[in-house]
Formats: sequence, structure tokens, C-alpha cells
Amino acid sequence: MTRLPQIGWLADGRRLHLQDGPIDLIIEARGSEDHLRAAYDAAARRLTGLLDELCGELPLLRSAVDPRQCRLQGAVARRMHKAVAPFAADHFITPMASVAGAVAEEILGAMLRAASLERAYVNNGGDIALHLADGAQFTVGLVDRPDRPGLMATTVIVSDDPSRGIATSGCHGRSFSLGIADAVTVLARTAAQADAAATIIANAVDLPGHPAIVRCPADELQPDSDLGTRLVTRHVDVLEQSEAISALEAGADTACRLLAAGLIDSAALRLQGETRVVSPRKFRAEMPPAVSRRELESAIHA
Repeated sequence: MTRLPQIGWLADGRRLHLQDGPIDLIIEARGSEDHLRAAYDAAARRLTGLLDELCGELPLLRSAVDPRQCRLQGAVARRMHKAVAPFAADHFITPMASVAGAVAEEILGAMLRAASLERAYVNNGGDIALHLADGAQFTVGLVDRPDRPGLMATTVIVSDDPSRGIATSGCHGRSFSLGIADAVTVLARTAAQADAAATIIANAVDLPGHPAIVRCPADELQPDSDLGTRLVTRHVDVLEQSEAISALEAGADTACRLLAAGLIDSAALRLQGETRVVSPRKFRAEMPPAVSRRELESAIHA
């Protein structure tokens, strides 16, 4: 028997919360009442069984991607492969690097097939798939670090912009990181692309061999980690300002290459109070250095 996801509304009555294992979605849409009902029902139906689909191909999803061929079968799994394949020539990466964004995309796609919506987003733990009809816009909050978020700035995506995916990665998030970034937020054409790129850029923010950085093999923390014995960051002591800037510049160089290749639209990198932005757009509307989680949620999803 297929396991049903947990389904509920957040306190504001506007946002739907769906959860199944590690998949934790916050969804909001705008449209007529009938279309909203159809969209939310479609989201719940598509999430049902989705985790089982992914688990059925987990060994391949946790393996280094081969950009020349895709042996994955499921729609979400194949989307994950497509998102990470452009990075495989120069970096170790598995399809799992894009799983949160790919799931968000799949749920949003199901909603849009079922209903006509003015605007909608699916937020999977901070990785967001976005739909904007003509004239709609979406405010993106850039967090200081994912584990204790405070907004450092915001930017607005309008319907004419190409970006429809947002993702944040860093050494304090849910997933392991090879780098030391507090947060790297990426805008890209899709959520899966943004998720994969944020991982690559966050890994590049680094000071290899620095004594202030504590690392350990990923499989000591999570035996089935797709990173295996690779060293992941567990703690970073206070760095000299020049050191933080050097690490950010390494990440910004990677972001610039991805921007030039058309793999991202923008990136904002944060480490110990220092920020680098790689973008043709402006991250505007500076925010106070710390806000509550409720205020953060409101700002990101206004």
C-alpha cells in the first residue's frame, strides 16, 4: 500500500505543507478558488509515492554521473541527471546534488497541468520552483546562513526574467558541503539547475588545508552518503577578513564561469560577514542582519 504524505495548512491559511520523509514542501499559489483547489490536490497526488520512486533508483542516484548516458528511468531522476550532467566533466557530482530542486519542479509541474495559476511556488527546504504568469513577481530573500537564517538582501524576479529556480547551499545546510560558504544562493532557469549549481559554487568557496577548518569523511557522518570518503566541512573557526575574501573569490570565479556558460542567472555568496555577488541583476532592498523565521518566510514568499 502506498504511503500517504502528511498534509496540512500553515497558520496563515495560505500555504500548504506537504511532507513525506525528507521531502518537506511549502506551497502557495494564486488563482481562482476552483483552480487553487485543483492545483493543491494535484500537488498532494503527485507527492504520493514520489519518494518511493526515487528510492527505487537510489544506487544510481548516489553514483557519480556519466554525462554521456542516463540509465535512470523516473521523470524526477532523469531531471536530476540532466541538471548535474553539465558539471560532471570538471567536478565530482551525483544526481543527488539536484534532488530538492528536481522534486520541487515535479510538484509545480503537476499543479500547472491541473490548473491555470497567476503565480505559484514550491519550496522544498529552501530550493524553490517558481511559476509567474504575465505581470506577476516574486521576492527572493538571500539568507545569511541556512541553519539560522537572517536576510542580508532581497531581489525581485518578475515574469519577464528567465529565472524560475532558486537554491541555497552551504556548509550549514541539510546536505554536506566540501566548501566553507555560509550560504550560496543561485538563480537559474530551473530549480534543479539552481540546486546543482549552488552545490558546485558552495564547494568552491574554500581554503584547502587551512587549520581553522574541521573536516571529516562524509561516510563517517552518514554511511550511505553519495560523497563516500570525501572530506566534508563540519566547522569553520573565525577567519581573517582577507582569508574569507580569498575563499569567496574562489567561489565567485566558479560562479562567473557558470554564468558565462549560461548555467546560472545570478549568484550571491556569503562567508563570515563578507559577500560576493555574480549577477547582471542587482540584489536590492537591503534587509536587517537578522529576522525571525516567520518574517523570513514572509519576505521570501511575498
